[in-house]
Amino acid sequence: MIPFPTPQGTHAAPVAGALSIRGVSKAHKVDGRRLDVLREIDLDIAPAEFVGIVGASGCGKSTLLRLIIGLDNAYDGEIRLDGQRILSTSLDRGIVFQDHRLFPWLTVAQNVAVALAKRPLSKGVKAQLVAENIALVGLSGFESAYPHQLSGGMAQRAAIARALVNEPKVLLLDEPFGALDALTRLKLQQDVQALRRRTACTIVMVTHDVEEAITLADRVVVMKGRPGVITRIVPVGAQGRDRSSPAFARLRDDILGELMAEPATAAVANLDDARQRQG
Repeated sequence: MIPFPTPQGTHAAPVAGALSIRGVSKAHKVDGRRLDVLREIDLDIAPAEFVGIVGASGCGKSTLLRLIIGLDNAYDGEIRLDGQRILSTSLDRGIVFQDHRLFPWLTVAQNVAVALAKRPLSKGVKAQLVAENIALVGLSGFESAYPHQLSGGMAQRAAIARALVNEPKVLLLDEPFGALDALTRLKLQQDVQALRRRTACTIVMVTHDVEEAITLADRVVVMKGRPGVITRIVPVGAQGRDRSSPAFARLRDDILGELMAEPATAAVANLDDARQRQG
């Protein structure tokens, strides 16, 4: 993969981004009762790998992203990035949500520049980073546009540029195309494929769309249950990404079959039984 272009006077982010998730369980208190959200999540993600996470609403997919980004550290187990335990948010992880969350009173360039506020860089270097990342997502010429002047897809591109401007090791995508129409969604999927060929960061994407996960990811992680568990990890080969190929259809049907095979509670019970037998 080609790393980010390096502005003069700055240093490129190291080619790294290995995530290690070990024994992660998460619970909330609701009306004084314990509500388990995640149970014993184990997952390794290699540097520059693209992992898609699929599952029904409520299985804990987005909660897992919140833990990886560092917004919540009240959980059991541990999450490490390049061997260092994640305890809080950091510039080495960027995130894009379903809604773009751009500041409506700022231009595209200003919205992207906001992410650089804590970096000790000169004005000139910051401006160059902003321009490069706006170009990276195909928005050159729209630097002075405000969010209300953009289409939904363009606004999400601006959000991606903001997440990438700090050259993060890991990019997290939380249903980034869920609010878009079908054609815009397909176009942005193509944009992400092109973007990935030009970057070196690890990408973890949560989506309800199984076809989207197969198209973009190297591996698809299937989550089920309340609390959520990983029931299967499916590798995707190059042929599997071709939507017109039999391999793609087989992968789609296989993953959908896994998701619909049994109630979520049964999936958790079966996983517990399997662990007891292994123990």
